[in-house]
Amino acid sequence: MAEQHIQAKLKAMLRSHKILLWNPPYTTETNEASPEHLQALAVHYSQLEGLPQLDVEIALENLRSQAVKRGKGNKAYRETNVATLELHLPKDMRKNDHKKQDFETKLDITTQELMNKIKEKFEVKYIKLILNGKTLNPDKRLDEQNVKNNSKIMVLKVTEPEKKKAMMEVEEQKRSYDESVQRTQKVFQILSERDGSEDPDTTPVLEITDQKGNSIQLSLDEKKALILAMGIHEKGRALMKKKEYDEALCHLLQADEQFGKCVSTLLNTVDNYAVLQLDILWCYCAKESLHCLEDCKQRLQNAEHCFLSCYGEKQQRLQKIKGNTGGEEVLFLRLYLLQSMLAYLNGNGFEASKKLQKCEELYNQLCLDPEKMTQLLNMGFSEQDARLALRACRGDVGMAVKHITCRGQEREKIKQRERNKRRQRLEAINTLVELGYHKKAAAQALNKTNGDVDEAYRFLLDSLEPSTSGIHQPDTDIETKVEQIVHMGFQREEVKAALNLVGDDVAQAVQLLLINQGVIPSELRTPSSPSSSPSSSPEEPSTSSDDLTASGSSIPDIELVDEVLKYIPEHEEDYLDVTLEEERELLILIKSYLEKSSVHTR
Repeated sequence: MAEQHIQAKLKAMLRSHKILLWNPPYTTETNEASPEHLQALAVHYSQLEGLPQLDVEIALENLRSQAVKRGKGNKAYRETNVATLELHLPKDMRKNDHKKQDFETKLDITTQELMNKIKEKFEVKYIKLILNGKTLNPDKRLDEQNVKNNSKIMVLKVTEPEKKKAMMEVEEQKRSYDESVQRTQKVFQILSERDGSEDPDTTPVLEITDQKGNSIQLSLDEKKALILAMGIHEKGRALMKKKEYDEALCHLLQADEQFGKCVSTLLNTVDNYAVLQLDILWCYCAKESLHCLEDCKQRLQNAEHCFLSCYGEKQQRLQKIKGNTGGEEVLFLRLYLLQSMLAYLNGNGFEASKKLQKCEELYNQLCLDPEKMTQLLNMGFSEQDARLALRACRGDVGMAVKHITCRGQEREKIKQRERNKRRQRLEAINTLVELGYHKKAAAQALNKTNGDVDEAYRFLLDSLEPSTSGIHQPDTDIETKVEQIVHMGFQREEVKAALNLVGDDVAQAVQLLLINQGVIPSELRTPSSPSSSPSSSPEEPSTSSDDLTASGSSIPDIELVDEVLKYIPEHEEDYLDVTLEEERELLILIKSYLEKSSVHTR
C-alpha cells in the first residue's frame, strides 16, 4: 500500500510537470534506465514531498519500466493483435509474491479459452475472471466484453462445487463454480414466483418487508427482481462471514447485476443497494485488490448517495421511521474506512487522514462496554440482540431491554397478521377453484383485482379468450395434458406426478421429466417441512420466510431450496451486527501507513 501511495503521488507530479519517463533523458534508446537522471529527479521529488529518496528512486524506476513495457506491448498489439493483460492474482496463486502478472493473449478468443490457459499456467482448476466489477462470460469473446490491451483482470480462485459422483469430468469443468450462483438464483426465482395459493401454515411466500417487518407493495416484476437480487446478496454475505471472499465476491457481483434490473426509483429509496456496494468493496479490500478496480470510487459514491437518499442528510428520515439511528452507524464506519483507504491509495494523504479521523470517532462510539453486554446476556438475551440493542440505544441498558422486548412483540404481531392475510387469500383462491378455475388463474385474477373475489370472478368470466392476459378458462383438460405427454413416451404415473409438481404446466412437466430421465425422484414426490426464519434488514426491504415445501410455480427442488435458505439470517438486523474486529484491523493498518507518510513529510 505504501508503494502504491508513493507511486500515485509521483504520477500526479510527473503529469503536472509533463515529464515522460519512457523518453530520454530518463530512458536510453535501448530502453534502459538512465540512473543519473532518475536519481536527480528522485532527489528533487523526495525533498519536495518529504519522502525517503530511496523509496522515490524505486517508485520512479517501477513507473518507468512499466511505461516502457506498456509501450512495447502497445507496439506488439498493433503489429500482431496479441494483447497484454494485467492479471491480479489471489495470494495462493502468486509467484515470488507478485500480485500482478502480465499475460499475453489474443482478444478474439472466448473467456473460457483464456481461463484454460491461465489454469494451465498457474496449475489451478476452478477460476473466474472479473473486469471492472463484472464477471466475464465464459462463452463470449473477450473483445465483445470490452477487454482491451492493458486491461486489468482480477482472477478469483473458486472451490469445486458439489456434484454427483457419476458426473463426468467434462461436465464438472463446464459447470464449475457458476453452479453455486445458478443454484442460488434458481431458488430465489422459485420463491419469488409464489402466488399465495399455498397453505400459509406450511408453505412460505417470500415477502419484501420494510424495517419494521411490514410487507412493501410492489409490482410482481419488481418483487421478483428484488427477491432475486437480495437473496443472492444474502448468500454472498454469509460467505463473507466465513471469510470465503472469492466465492462471496462471485455472488455479490451477481447480485449487483440483478439489482441493476430493478427500477432506479426503488434503488434510491432502499439501502440494500448501498450495503451491497460496501460488501463488494470489503471483499476487494480483504483480497488486497482495491488497486486494480477502476470502479471502486464509483461504487463508494453510489453507496454514499444511496445512504443519503434513504436516511436523509442527517439521518432524520431513518430516525422518524425506525426510532433510532445507532445500528446503521456501522455502515458509515465501513464507508469512511473504505473512503480513507482509497484516498490513500490514490496518493491523497490529506483526504485519507480526514476520513480516518471520522472513522476513529465513530469506532469509539460503537465500541460496547463489556459489562453492559454481560448484563444483557445474564438476562437471557442473545449476544446478537444485546449488541444490536445497545448500539441502537446508545449504550443505555434499560432502553436496550425495552428495545429487544418490543421488537420481539412487534415481530410476532406482524408474522401473525401476514399469516392471516395469506389464509384469507387462500380462501379466496379456493372459492374460485370451486367454480372451476385453476389455482394459477385464480391467483392472477385476484392480483388484478386487489384481492376482491367478486371482481376476480367477473374478470375471469370476461377473460375467456386464450390471449387475454394469460388468464385461463376453467381447468377441464388435465387428462388431455397427461395424454399429450404420455404420447412422448413417458409413463402415465410419472407424468401425473410431474404435472402436479409444476402446476399442470406441460412445458415444465416435460422439462422435469427429461431432467430426471422420466422418473420423478421420491424426494420431490414427498413434501417436507424444513424450517427457515425471517430475514430482514432495517430501512432496507428484506426477504422473510417460514417453512417451505415442494409446491411452487416453477420446477421445485426441496434439497436445493433447503441448501440456499439456510443462508438467510434469522435476525432481520443481521447485516448491522458486526464485532468491529475487521474494522479495527483496517483502521490500524491505514493509520500506520498515514503515520509513516507523515513522519517522512516532516
